[in-house]
Amino acid sequence: MEKKIVNNYGSFDKVFVKGSNATLVDDRGRRYIDFIAGIGVNCLGHNYKPLVKAIQKQAAREIHISNYYLSDSGLAFADELLKATGYEGGYFGNSGAEANEAAIKLARKYGYMNGGEKRCIIYTLEQSFHGRTIATLTATGQQQFHPAYFAPYVEGFRTIRANDWDVIKTAFDDTTAALFIECIQGEGGVNLVDAQWAQAAADAARKAGAIVMTDEVQTGIGRTGTLLASDQLGFHPEVVTLAKGIAGGIPMGACLFRGKANHVFAAGDHQSTFAGGPLACAAGRVVLKTLTAPGFFDNVNHKGDYIRSTVKSWNSPIVTDVRGKGLMVGVEIVNTIKPFDIELKCMDKGLCVSTAGSNVIRFLPPLTITDKEINTGLSIFKEVLDSFAQ
Repeated sequence: MEKKIVNNYGSFDKVFVKGSNATLVDDRGRRYIDFIAGIGVNCLGHNYKPLVKAIQKQAAREIHISNYYLSDSGLAFADELLKATGYEGGYFGNSGAEANEAAIKLARKYGYMNGGEKRCIIYTLEQSFHGRTIATLTATGQQQFHPAYFAPYVEGFRTIRANDWDVIKTAFDDTTAALFIECIQGEGGVNLVDAQWAQAAADAARKAGAIVMTDEVQTGIGRTGTLLASDQLGFHPEVVTLAKGIAGGIPMGACLFRGKANHVFAAGDHQSTFAGGPLACAAGRVVLKTLTAPGFFDNVNHKGDYIRSTVKSWNSPIVTDVRGKGLMVGVEIVNTIKPFDIELKCMDKGLCVSTAGSNVIRFLPPLTITDKEINTGLSIFKEVLDSFAQ
């Protein structure tokens, strides 16, 4: 099949035609275990019947209306999401980058309202990732995402190192608008942020007059075993951004706010033609209902613990660490082997994984993945690791 789309993604020469839960089928009928779920998007797996039915039903009623008006599914999902997360207001968008753009603009306006032009600095973390727009690329704390040919970048961003106790003693002052952090650095290598450090950093930022924001595009919507990963860290951000799994595969993002960050936005401050459409909101309602059912997160945590403990038990000489929370798993590989080579061989054997950071294999399987699918995928992964260890 001739490729007509610019290959910005470095895509595999693989065409998938259908799927069921954590299993994909290509155009030749071959089956694959899906340990990446559209980079955490297909949180309910492929072809989840209640989600499909809700999308079909909504499509027959109304797919899109202008945001000059309101939709019943949009109002219902907003109410349900805010109640479930404990936030007071929110903005729906189309992607994680757009949700983060909204957070950045909110922080800048908050800073201006509470200190004028000088309060404009937003702190992010080294090894963070916040998106592919110019502003979110600038916010990203990885130099590889700042090539010279995209310059000039946006002013007003600074980075600090996660879990560095000394830096938070002096970083924030009356020029700081916000501290914007990930609870686990997904693209940076599935790096965990210490809960006590996050709380101390948030306290220091707030004492300086700033708000605290968290990028949960990847860690939110149940990925780490609770609806929001920030609930586990206990630093209670004023702003949270969500996307990926929020609508189970329909493009959607959200920027939620509370406390000092509530009521900062006014009409015209941030808009999008497609944002919060009825179809995406109908899908989001199914996702939220499924995730908040009794016992669902217990299952997510049990399966994630099982994956991590199983990989650790192999004592592979090429694995240096296994980390993560819930069904967000990072397997760190010795630096003499390229993670992409492992990813490629996994694909050849029938397992979809991804890489993160410089030396990590990342798993983000559907939250509904079955024990059988997990064990089949792990069997393939072990075979691949063993082949590199020889």
